[in-house]
Amino acid sequence: MNTPFDEEPPHPKKPGMFSGLRASFLTGLVVIAPVGLTVWLMWTLVGWVDGFVLPLVPYKFNPEKYIGINLRGVGVIFFLFFTIFVGWVAKGLIGRSLIRFAESLVERMPVVRSIYSGVKQIAETVFAQSERSFEKACLIQYPRKGIWAIGFISTTAKGEISRRAETGGELMSIFLPTTPNPTSGFLLFLPKEDIIELDMSVEEAAKLVISAGLVYPNMEDPEKPKIAIAK
Repeated sequence: MNTPFDEEPPHPKKPGMFSGLRASFLTGLVVIAPVGLTVWLMWTLVGWVDGFVLPLVPYKFNPEKYIGINLRGVGVIFFLFFTIFVGWVAKGLIGRSLIRFAESLVERMPVVRSIYSGVKQIAETVFAQSERSFEKACLIQYPRKGIWAIGFISTTAKGEISRRAETGGELMSIFLPTTPNPTSGFLLFLPKEDIIELDMSVEEAAKLVISAGLVYPNMEDPEKPKIAIAK
């Protein structure tokens, strides 16, 4: 039985029009931002390549001379054809001889030698062939037992590293990426029995690292493997 002194329970407030507009705006922003940022980055990259390559191209080969319009992306096309041509020449006997001769000249220049060697190592690492890419994603206990981290299996440790390590089993080299920048990290050498290989691909594990644990391979049920859709 209610008395006049009893307070009525507060009724939940219905979301107003402003709340609905705000939610729709945020949803649209989530959809538009990745697409817009990707397009902007690609457009900027193409413009940067054009600005660097086109001044090196003779004007008679520039389409702007004939159509009167500066087409964006022409420099990228010239750069692709030039790079393919240089790679084709470098694979031949004459190209390899020229490269060895040029590198021998560079080795005699103290400052240039260090710069060239560093840039060459970076280029070989970034543009390495598929057989030198990471094999699988894995779980390891780092920096202590009970704390798990995602790593990438690189290769089996060889040479002096494998001989001098105090372990009886096989030793694996593991790259431990940092969040949110997976290009930096640590190189660890761990016994194979201390590594748990994951079913997720290297790309899916990289997305998990970049997103700081927000994006799983299967967002609906992370415990189930991702099911490929037949096309």
